[in-house]
Amino acid sequence: MLQFDRIIILIFAPTMKQLGLKNKFTLLGITVGAIAGYLYYYYVGCASGTCVITSSPFNSTIYGSVMGGLLVNIVKK
Repeated sequence: MLQFDRIIILIFAPTMKQLGLKNKFTLLGITVGAIAGYLYYYYVGCASGTCVITSSPFNSTIYGSVMGGLLVNIVKK
């Protein structure tokens, strides 16, 4: 009986490791941006709830991670 989960891990594990090593600064920028986005929501936020980005922790975290990744890629090149 084949165990597909082990086959998938054997196929994708080296690729994921190479991808992580190749893009480590981008991943770091995404992580730092996500943390900064959540902290902005937590400390500043939006009192009225009408702000599109800062009214939800999910939105501000996603926005921060995208901006962090883009900023690192712009600076890196």
